[in-house]
Order: sequence, then C-alpha cells, then structure tokens
Amino acid sequence: MYTQSTPKHNNKQPLFSVGKNDFEIQTFRGSGHGGQNVNKVETCVRMIHKESGAITLGTDERTQWANKQIAFKKMVSHPKFKAWLKLKTARMLHEIPSEKQIEQMVDESMKEENLKIEYGNGKAFK
Repeated sequence: MYTQSTPKHNNKQPLFSVGKNDFEIQTFRGSGHGGQNVNKVETCVRMIHKESGAITLGTDERTQWANKQIAFKKMVSHPKFKAWLKLKTARMLHEIPSEKQIEQMVDESMKEENLKIEYGNGKAFK
C-alpha cells in the first residue's frame, strides 16, 4: 500500500499490502428499484476490514462486481481504515513501537531495582 524508497536506489518497495484476505465480503439482496433483479440476485456488497473494523456498503449498481468496486472505493476513504493505515505505516517505519516493544519497555521499568515504594511519612521500604 505505502512504499518507501531506499537512499541508494529510487526503486520503491512496498512496506505491506492489503488484499482481499484482509476483508470479509458479504453479499445480500437489495431493496428498492430494480424489479426482479433486486428480488432474486444478491447484488449488494458489505465489506468489513477485519483489523480496523471499518464497514462499507455498495448498493447503488445492478451488478455485484460494480458494487464491490464501490465498497472498496468507500473503504479507502473511510476514517477508521485511514487511521489504521497511518498507524500500520508508522509501525512499519518504526516510528511507533509495537505492542511487544511497549510490553518490554513496561517490564523493564517495573523491575524491582527501578521501583521506589513509599508510605505515609515518606520513608521507603522494600
């Protein structure tokens, strides 16, 4: 999805990709205008991005393929998906620590030699 160029080369390498396995795609019958096609064929599409929780719908067109395209275009501009994309990119570029790195930093900070426990009158004890 996002790319990063290396200083030596101007070739851009993808940091990560988002594919159809990252989405749950559901189809259903629409309502409204469209006659027999609407009543018999599952042309509407609901697209759910599993990691971000973003949900979009494609219901405007008469074909499932066209509605998938609409749902994907809506997904790219969905606020939850955009926030997830920024966070994932930052983590890939090591600007934001991963959950494992955060846990390691907390564990290091919580070691006994780094703690000072005081009570009532300010006297420390171990």
